[in-house]
Amino acid sequence: MTEQANGAAEQDNNPQFSLQRIYIRDLSFEAPKAPEIFRQEWQPSISMDLNTRQKQLDGDFYEVVLTVSVTVKNGEETAFIAEVQQAGIFLIKGLDASSMSHTLGAFCPNILFPYARETLDSLVVRGSFPALMLSPVNFDALYAQEISRMQAAGEIPTP
Repeated sequence: MTEQANGAAEQDNNPQFSLQRIYIRDLSFEAPKAPEIFRQEWQPSISMDLNTRQKQLDGDFYEVVLTVSVTVKNGEETAFIAEVQQAGIFLIKGLDASSMSHTLGAFCPNILFPYARETLDSLVVRGSFPALMLSPVNFDALYAQEISRMQAAGEIPTP
């Protein structure tokens, strides 16, 4: 094998990761008690749900979708519900199954979350509510919890 062909073959075996595109897949906002909610003293309670899903596209391209849903209540009444499906297309190759699972389940959502957070904040402000500054999320810890839960449930074998 020539030196140039050998270098190309070696490069194909090296892990590769690159972000191809970030986009909003779906976006929604609902303020069911407007305008009455604006006349009340603001004592919000916030609940947030996170979900990720991924699918393989052509070849080594993957779509990862991070769904962030936020429900804010003022007392017992729902002030607003906001949800974004922040998606990305990633080129990922040369990883073993465990590393690929971690990359898709933790690393990619970690990249997408700041975009989802900014989108939700902007959406809420446009709805005339105070800024929604969501705290950072440790996707590595969430991924580890999910793997432990799946192993305990017998959904995946323990290493």
